[in-house]
Amino acid sequence: MDKAVKIPKVTIAQHGVWTKETRQEINHKAVTGQHRVRGMGAITRFPNFDDLTVLPAQLSRLSVDTYRESCVTKTSLGSRFASKPLEIETPIMISGMSYGALGKEAKTALAKSTQIVGTSINNGEGGLLPEERDNSYKQVVQILPSRFGFSLESIEAADALEIICGIGAKPGLTGHLLGNKITKEIAELRQIPEGIDLYSHPRHGDIFGPDDMVLKIKELRDITNFEIPIFLKIAAGRVTEDVKIAVKTGADGVVVDGCQAGTGAAPVVASKNLGIPTLPALVQATRAIEDMGVKDEFSLIVSGGIRDGADVAKALALGADAVAIGTGANIAMGCISCQKCHEGVCPVGICTQDPELREKLVDDAAQRVANYITAMTNEAIIIAKAAGKTKLSNLEREDIRSMTLEACAMTGIPLIGTNFTFTEPFGFF
Repeated sequence: MDKAVKIPKVTIAQHGVWTKETRQEINHKAVTGQHRVRGMGAITRFPNFDDLTVLPAQLSRLSVDTYRESCVTKTSLGSRFASKPLEIETPIMISGMSYGALGKEAKTALAKSTQIVGTSINNGEGGLLPEERDNSYKQVVQILPSRFGFSLESIEAADALEIICGIGAKPGLTGHLLGNKITKEIAELRQIPEGIDLYSHPRHGDIFGPDDMVLKIKELRDITNFEIPIFLKIAAGRVTEDVKIAVKTGADGVVVDGCQAGTGAAPVVASKNLGIPTLPALVQATRAIEDMGVKDEFSLIVSGGIRDGADVAKALALGADAVAIGTGANIAMGCISCQKCHEGVCPVGICTQDPELREKLVDDAAQRVANYITAMTNEAIIIAKAAGKTKLSNLEREDIRSMTLEACAMTGIPLIGTNFTFTEPFGFF
């Protein structure tokens, strides 16, 4: 009889470098030979708008009565060259999320929510779902490098166009849709084979530099008769240079997507290690627009990790004209952050094409998103009035202070209780 081998009891040590999550990641790669893909975006803690506070108006300037005086929220975007700018009732837009990443019911619910609150929705990659356009208040149509599903009909249905140059959650990678989410209807809309994994192109096949972008925008101007705005969307990276180029191309505005942005599918290594956070990206974008002398005519929209009305108010104070939300809207519909968006097994019926799972989307999804946007807008109004503003668009840098040295260094906003900034000693700004 073989002698039993005694295995000594060991304790798994907690290590600052080789954490449990790191070991799990290594084992996943060792077993599969593949990098990990995840939905929703990065889960790293980034510097954000919580690092800023708003100064209330007291004696040096008067506050506005929160309960009895009004505050204008109506927002106009893209009036630089377009004869029909995008007019919305709140500076909170719904960002691009495709029919494919999301189910038809979820896309339709998001569109319906924009009718309730008077804002815009972006179709995302892969064509314009008829039910989305039929139910939306204002429709932004994306033009992606892949051109999947893009058509003259979608341009004619648009209230604004958005040319994608990058996505904050995965810059340089763009769309990734697994075959199990590509149904017959989605395949027909995108004009691609059914059931085959789809990897979109990161670069436009007819745009090789700024000069080509100028020509593309002129082409779209002719098609749209100079009526609707044309925006460029960039992932936050070399923000100053990219925004200045966007101004020179003749676009009506730019969407700057920070690295906290959500996505239906992205390599984890990309979400964790590419791009810069929304907060410093916004500051750089504002400075670039001011340097170009087009602050009053060139629209700046920021997205990536916008959660509540405080984020909205602080973004506007830093120079944004509007914000776009995606993940927050999905959470309002019932998203539980399982991060299985890419697999199509969403248990609440949002990021799935499974008919049985799609039925689980809550009946009042549209109203929930509308309630969320309404509450965010009201929160921003409360902050604006406390700062003495009667328009959300009147919020300015002077109304905010940095809560941390990190925020002070990134934004150039003085540290609370002092006039200290990093501007002069280090020349950051």
